[in-house]
Amino acid sequence: MANVTMSGAQALMECLRREGVTTIFGYPGGAVIPIYDVLYNTDFIEHILVRHEQGAGHMAEGYAHATGKVGVCLATSGPGATNLVTALTDAMMDSIPIVAITGQVRTSVIGKDAFQEADITGITMPITKHNWLVKDARDLPRIVHEAFYIARSGRPGPVLVDIPRDVAEAAIEYDPDEAQKIDIRSFKATFKGHPQQIKRAAEFIAEAKKPVLYVGGGCKAAGADEELLELANRTGIPVTTTLHGLGMFPENHPQSLGMLGMHGTAYANYAVHHTDLLIAVGARFDDRVTGKVSAFAPDAKVIHIDVDPSEMNKVRRADVPIVGDCRAVLTELLKYVEPRSDLGDWNAEVGKWKTDYPLEVPQGDGELHSEFVIREIARLTSHDAVLTTDVGQHQMWAAQHFGMRSPRQFITSGGLGTMGFGLPAAIGAQFGVGRENPVWCISGDGSIQMCIQELMVARIYGLPIKLAILNNQYLGMVRQWQEMFHENRYSQVDLEASPDFVKLAEAFDCIGLRCTRPEDVEATLKQAMAINDRPVVMDFRVAKETNVYPMIPSGQTIHDMVTTRPKNMAPLDSYTASEMYQPTPAVDAEKEEATR
Repeated sequence: MANVTMSGAQALMECLRREGVTTIFGYPGGAVIPIYDVLYNTDFIEHILVRHEQGAGHMAEGYAHATGKVGVCLATSGPGATNLVTALTDAMMDSIPIVAITGQVRTSVIGKDAFQEADITGITMPITKHNWLVKDARDLPRIVHEAFYIARSGRPGPVLVDIPRDVAEAAIEYDPDEAQKIDIRSFKATFKGHPQQIKRAAEFIAEAKKPVLYVGGGCKAAGADEELLELANRTGIPVTTTLHGLGMFPENHPQSLGMLGMHGTAYANYAVHHTDLLIAVGARFDDRVTGKVSAFAPDAKVIHIDVDPSEMNKVRRADVPIVGDCRAVLTELLKYVEPRSDLGDWNAEVGKWKTDYPLEVPQGDGELHSEFVIREIARLTSHDAVLTTDVGQHQMWAAQHFGMRSPRQFITSGGLGTMGFGLPAAIGAQFGVGRENPVWCISGDGSIQMCIQELMVARIYGLPIKLAILNNQYLGMVRQWQEMFHENRYSQVDLEASPDFVKLAEAFDCIGLRCTRPEDVEATLKQAMAINDRPVVMDFRVAKETNVYPMIPSGQTIHDMVTTRPKNMAPLDSYTASEMYQPTPAVDAEKEEATR
């Protein structure tokens, strides 16, 4: 393509085409009218008109989660841009690559409190990998390509490009070859791990008697599922994952321990507590995983593989730190790791914990329970659906009970814990994986009301999303903490005064279904699965006061883990939290006491 004269907005579209962008989630406004005017005649991009800019950000996240590509969202200046802040923070916390394009007032009035002016680059500086205010239209093409490069390189994350209206309108000479030359001296991601450290890691693996693989979202970002499976199969090492690592290792594999941490499986937490070698692959030792750091894997040496050097020794000192892309590092590591068949005793010990502390599904009391609904969804979809969630009890039950089988299958808000994430993320995911692939959203009656307006977007585009609302008429996770740690004082968590979700679905021209009995769950799900021209909203009226177990209270240790609610207990209000929830019998109690 020879140098041509075009507007800044036209150059933006050409840059997006060259970056392979086919879908944008956005909402127009005054400052971005020049961009939308060019979009009017752009045939290679499908623009999805959202109902709130936060929804656009979460849709871009869901698209990126599901595809591994960079998600793109577009908003106008002022309130349009500030409405993206929650989604950008969410993407930053969870290392999700998105490019947010925002409009800005004309450069001549920046800093003068013009109508719909907001310093969005200042506002988003702490919550993006990088951002730009484009003051010279000639810089726009280079900046757009840099934005995509930074968003997807190294540890992925969100970036923002703020474009004043006059920059979008200005005429420039566009040189595509020059614009795509990326040379950012201050940003050079390390891809390959240090060879000597990789060899040393292999030696540690060969010597360990009770090793555990601890796998996080960085492994997913690198696409290292095949290498991880090969390492586990070759060595017999059990595998546990973080919330964002779910699906990287099939949970029907005999070496799978499921998720670890605050609401992880008891057997995953016991295995990590007893391990002598913790192999962290793309994980960051999050507080929801470690609890009290000094008591986390107290006897373990640590191999830490991560593309982000700032994660090394940030929370837990690594005996073998390896900075590099997880897939590249595991590929090299496999060259030195010999097959092992001597971990039978260790896997037998782990297997006994699995037998002694299974995940429980309440049943037989006549009530409909969330865990049962999730397991039925998993069974009827053959554990094959793309699953998004909102945040709360339903999120943890989904993580525990769905049984993920493949990477990029489970999409949720982890680090920020954003209520309202699930539905727009499902819409973004559906555009990413195609209408022929099933996408389910599991939400709660609190979370779904945060971004329910995006249901209209799903209806307009005929997306066959299945939305399962686990309706317990409470802000369930907050209520659980108030029950357990605040002597049953339920303060501002009652959601009985919520909409009729079936009628609300019908108001959006979607299908609404309600289920109140366990025996009707299968029929309700099958009825929903037979509808593929619009979203289906299912209102499951589940038991009101049930808790997520296991649970390690925040900042505590495995010896404070509650695995199940005591049977035949007296009325709740006759107990204090400490009396009501007795921890699981201590393991190595003397050793744990010495660490306190």
